[in-house]
Amino acid sequence: MTLADQPTPVPDGAPGQPAKRGRRADAERNRAAIMEAAGAVFAEHGGTVDVREIARRSGVGMGTLYRHFPTKDDLLLTVLEKQFGSWLADAHQQATATEDPWQALSGFFEQMLTTQAGNRAVVESYTTRGGPTASCAQRCYAFIDELRTRCMDAGLLRPDVTTDDLVLLSGSLSQAVLTTADSRPGQWRRLLRISLDGLSSRNTEPLPEPAPSTEPEPEPSTSPGRSTS
Repeated sequence: MTLADQPTPVPDGAPGQPAKRGRRADAERNRAAIMEAAGAVFAEHGGTVDVREIARRSGVGMGTLYRHFPTKDDLLLTVLEKQFGSWLADAHQQATATEDPWQALSGFFEQMLTTQAGNRAVVESYTTRGGPTASCAQRCYAFIDELRTRCMDAGLLRPDVTTDDLVLLSGSLSQAVLTTADSRPGQWRRLLRISLDGLSSRNTEPLPEPAPSTEPEPEPSTSPGRSTS
């Protein structure tokens, strides 16, 4: 093949390039529309909703939806991770700006449950897994531990309360949000106040000892060349 026979590279802006960019822009708009519609639909109906309703609200066909998200679980986790990340960032910013450790802790619970009261899918994920994904659950655990430590250092939290206690409490209150959403919306606020009063350092009666964990101990990790003895 001579140089004259070789195909000439198509420079940016030449015929054909704008069409490709246009297709990418259309795909991005479709994905954004699907994400927006899915966020609203999952919040209203939870994770069991039919994806055809999401396609209808987003104005795309089912084929387009499945090209972006092969399964409903893919779409649900993507939406929940985005929502969870945004909420946790806001919660962290609010807690950091709050000087009083107790107000930071109670404000976290209030913000968490208020958010969940308007998002059924988030509540479902939080009550079953502590968050949409294991990574989300770990980030939330670390944040709750920070809040607990601040309150403990200030002498505001009863000394035998653990981070695990607060995580389990948040899950229990989330379940209360879910079960009373239709029949008694807002009932969780009373339960939250009762729970916060019980966490106060004013209460000096010792808590019952926690039951031993039934989860298996993790296997010790090893590195090449390092002895485990």
